[in-house]
Amino acid sequence: MTSSNRPLKVAILSRNKSLYSTRRLVEAGQKRGHQVEVIDTLRCYMNMATHKPTIHFKGKTLEGFDAVIPRIGASITFYGTAVLRQFEMLGVFPVNESVAISRSRDKLRSLQLLSRKGIGLPITGFAHAPDDIHDLIEMVGGAPLVIKLLEGTQGIGVVLAETRKAAESVIEAFMGLKANILVQEYIKEAGGADIRCLVVGDKVVAAMKRQAAPGEFRSNLHRGGQASVVKITPEERSTAVRAARIMGLNVAGVDLLRSNHGPLVMEVNSSPGLEGIETATGKDVAGMIYQFIEKQLVESTANTRTKGKG
Repeated sequence: MTSSNRPLKVAILSRNKSLYSTRRLVEAGQKRGHQVEVIDTLRCYMNMATHKPTIHFKGKTLEGFDAVIPRIGASITFYGTAVLRQFEMLGVFPVNESVAISRSRDKLRSLQLLSRKGIGLPITGFAHAPDDIHDLIEMVGGAPLVIKLLEGTQGIGVVLAETRKAAESVIEAFMGLKANILVQEYIKEAGGADIRCLVVGDKVVAAMKRQAAPGEFRSNLHRGGQASVVKITPEERSTAVRAARIMGLNVAGVDLLRSNHGPLVMEVNSSPGLEGIETATGKDVAGMIYQFIEKQLVESTANTRTKGKG
């Protein structure tokens, strides 16, 4: 509850009310006395009128919301961020801004931004139709290496090529499909595990280790990976917070690999799932997201009052 004791009206942009993360966000908000409404992102339609932009859903105009929590899947990023922008135009506080979500969803752009700010990353090559596949493979330190489809999510379109010959075959296959690919060094010492740090505001509020299933190198829980609670180092903590800040995200899942030369960021996720991390750590992450919203809205109200005093 905000310090003014005012219940908030919160929209959750989600395609599916029954998903664990959506259900938990509804429960946590209602438990704190807020009015929470789940809105199917693709069922929204918008009026761009300059004097009075509006959002419509199921024949009604959406209005009076204080905050919006976007749970926008990768496949609907374009339309989802357009709907979120409309909420922003109406002065609704977004937990993650549309521009930050777009930035983090563009794998290449996000890696370039992180690299520019000195965040540790696996050596990464980007290609569409390289004239010299041999040189591309050399650039990332040779085989074994990881080849990723730029548009893939949840471990789909990620291949571990254990030999140079396998790497060449996979790269040629993706090129035949006119696909954009990332080629990354394989961090052997990570042992098929990564660390998911859940950042809310400027803190890592929960962290878990995800261990790939035997015979699998992708640690995604959707792929049978096992989650367990983990103690992270101060360096891992600050890397995760900095990576989320560089993306402009207030809530993010930052995936780290433990390498011989420190933590390496693999990905920054703008709609991190809550089930794995809440189950592994026993923490009320959904509640912490509402605490963040309440704090932001109280501060913005206070700032408005101060400005008004001239």
